[in-house]
Amino acid sequence: MFERFTQPARTVVRDAVVAAEQLRTDAVDSRHLVVALAEGAAAGPVAAALRSVGVEPADVAARARAAVAAGDALDGEALASLGIDLDAVRDRADAAFGLGALERAARPRLRRARTRPFTTDAKKALELSLREAVRLGDRGIDTPHLMLGVLRADSPGGRVVVALAGEAGSDLLAVRAALERERSAA
Repeated sequence: MFERFTQPARTVVRDAVVAAEQLRTDAVDSRHLVVALAEGAAAGPVAAALRSVGVEPADVAARARAAVAAGDALDGEALASLGIDLDAVRDRADAAFGLGALERAARPRLRRARTRPFTTDAKKALELSLREAVRLGDRGIDTPHLMLGVLRADSPGGRVVVALAGEAGSDLLAVRAALERERSAA
């Protein structure tokens, strides 16, 4: 399937791996794809489609990055149910090991690996991007197809985009229509 990806789409996939490395995650998920689609050099048609429905690509990338970071956060409520005061633990760790010590310790230390695996939701989004290209009668898979695949997969990355579209007064159907328009204009 990867042979059908256009050069910009291949760049997005590589940029998603870079985003996973920057965010210190073990695998690439759909939120990393959204980061790459929204802020990468290959984001042209996707960025134009997002702007046309009132969503800034930089906001999409920032929200997707925050969603990845939030998934790794310590759960203060869960710890409180066990009688542990997270703020007190954080204060003691900061005093003993320096500011932000607990957060640094909570992040996984990654071994240098040649590649990061793709999660099930990212694989599904990539598979659905092929189906979107076929549905639209396109021979290759380009960046709008990738975003359409992310949205169709009902993935965490797609939910970030849909939430921002909703805040801008738009919806999933409008985002999909904008992506299809930009795809044909490119």
